[in-house]
Amino acid sequence: MIDILTEYDILGAFWKTIQLAFFSAIGSLVLGTILAVFRVSPVAVLRNIGASYVNITRNTPLTLILIFCSLALFGVLGYALAPRESPTYIVDNAFRWAVIGLSIYHAAFVCEALRSGVNTVPVGQAEAARAIGLTFGQSLSQVILPQAFRGAIAPLGSVLIALIKNTTVAAIISVPEAAALMRVIIENETGSLIVFFIFALGFVILTLPVGIGFTSLSRRLAVKR
Repeated sequence: MIDILTEYDILGAFWKTIQLAFFSAIGSLVLGTILAVFRVSPVAVLRNIGASYVNITRNTPLTLILIFCSLALFGVLGYALAPRESPTYIVDNAFRWAVIGLSIYHAAFVCEALRSGVNTVPVGQAEAARAIGLTFGQSLSQVILPQAFRGAIAPLGSVLIALIKNTTVAAIISVPEAAALMRVIIENETGSLIVFFIFALGFVILTLPVGIGFTSLSRRLAVKR
């Protein structure tokens, strides 16, 4: 076990996992918020766009989305997200396309979490906003969404935990994160159970504080009825 820890950069692999989860969380939160606005919009076209995106994305395997980003957009069409003269050109592109793929996939779940938060806001809040002359956009940004985020803290925490665990799928497009290193170690070393234990413990250390933190935050920010 000590030889494995000293020979392989396990901490570096988990740091790459943290980076992947961090940037993907930001991307999915931004896109998911926009989709949530579409879902509750009074404009039928926007509602249909939001609903179609969520239904299609949630029923598409994350593996296919990442392979499409890597092989189709980057490999076939040549959309590069890193300078070609960079010595880490391939790795950088794989990482950035993984961030985009993870963001696209988890944005659908963020959208539904926020939509559930919107449903916790009393109808009277929106009616009061309209009564004082606020537009839909103003009432959404100033009245509804702030309360929706408070109501969606727990679901958003669950989405973040799922995102952290789903970063392992990025190994299929050669992102050097924890799951990719685990596969290399298993191929080169004996004692697979020890390797599994090390990486399982690493993901528990990453996800457990997130769950505890979001649960505590949800209780503190819960809207008193």
